Amino acid sequence: MPENKFQRMIFALITVIITVHGYVFYSLYVVNGSTLMEVTGADSVLHAIRAQGGVYMFGRMLPIWALILIEFCFAYALECLMGSPCSFKLACMNFNPKETHPVIFESAVICATVGIMVPAMSFLAAIFYYPYYNGFHILTFLANWLKLVCYNFPFAFFSQLFFIQPLVRTIFKRIFRKNNGK
Repeated sequence: MPENKFQRMIFALITVIITVHGYVFYSLYVVNGSTLMEVTGADSVLHAIRAQGGVYMFGRMLPIWALILIEFCFAYALECLMGSPCSFKLACMNFNPKETHPVIFESAVICATVGIMVPAMSFLAAIFYYPYYNGFHILTFLANWLKLVCYNFPFAFFSQLFFIQPLVRTIFKRIFRKNNGK
């Protein structure tokens, strides 16, 4: 797929744009949606977020666009610095990319990326969304981190393997299509 550093950066950019939006939707609607609506008495998640003045992050309420921007910056940095390089090396430890069928090798890279990125981003999310109004307690932080890993891992695995990465690869191929005289 990506043949040089520029293409790897674009591939990571497309992946993170889709993934961050998916996770924000998943976190707000699927995981926390009913709680938000129950607490505020709103009839939809968006109304609940508006009623409480945004989404709780860093000990204050922030608008959803700020949440997406912050998570995007951290996810893109982690993907470029740690996720992509380490996942490729992990996949190469088990499979030879020249001898392994591309679908198997790409699936191994995706699984390795999920195994690296979910704990890392969940750690950051545990920092971002920690209930600082109660003071900081390391055991509460670790429990929140473990909870986030347990919520996010199944979603990350299936969404990356069956939806996000096939979509990213399709978009990437269209952007970097080689002109074969057509």
